[in-house]
Amino acid sequence: MRLKLKRPLYKTLLSLSLLGLASCATMEVGDLQTPPAEKVVKFSDLNHGGRLPKAWQVWRITPQKNKTEYTLEQYEGKTVLHASADIAASGLVLPLQPRDAAGLFLNWQWKALDYIPNANNHDSSRDDAPLRILVAFDGDKTKLPVRDQMVFEMAKIVSGHDMPYASLMYVWAAKSPVEMVITSPRTSRVKMIVVNSGGKDLGRWQQHHRDLTKDYQAAFGEAPGKIIGLGLLTDTDNTRTQVNAIYGDIELTQ
Repeated sequence: MRLKLKRPLYKTLLSLSLLGLASCATMEVGDLQTPPAEKVVKFSDLNHGGRLPKAWQVWRITPQKNKTEYTLEQYEGKTVLHASADIAASGLVLPLQPRDAAGLFLNWQWKALDYIPNANNHDSSRDDAPLRILVAFDGDKTKLPVRDQMVFEMAKIVSGHDMPYASLMYVWAAKSPVEMVITSPRTSRVKMIVVNSGGKDLGRWQQHHRDLTKDYQAAFGEAPGKIIGLGLLTDTDNTRTQVNAIYGDIELTQ
């Protein structure tokens, strides 16, 4: 279904999209040029200083925003992905061949070298984070409320890509308590789950093991559809700050 919008409402929503959806809390997955990947290649299996596999695509929020720099580096004896953002916001997205979420776990390691004390993921004007990992899910968008369908329409116009039906985003927050579920200030179809918070764990590897079905049901109140992509994002554009962070291996396991 393609919605027909009256002109004043259309212009208002487009403006909101340019200010909001073309920011850091939504990620488009699904119609990029590179074919969806069958598996998630570990960063530690790659050559430091080399290029990421073509399946990982740079995700630009808008051309006007500075790009976060992502580089493969040798760190503590293994290859990792180093992210450096200086008033910047861009990410990497990995479209995946659709797979059932049932019985799948998301495992990863990451380390924040800095955090953003004045960030607030409840507030679109301060919605930044040193580390984020996103899981995109498929679903029937026609069953969603009209407001969400309008958001999807506007996101398509602004970015040229379709937003996924729903997204779980695991974040390193500034102050929000661990395990808090935060609805994106831009769309109810993105739910952020806080897995680290504040500065007490800076410089220490953090390991996470998440039951995707359990997390999805807790966040959205329904069973998940198929998983269609992963993404990661280090962003500082709203708070106009600078951070460095490290992503270790990311895996989908049973």
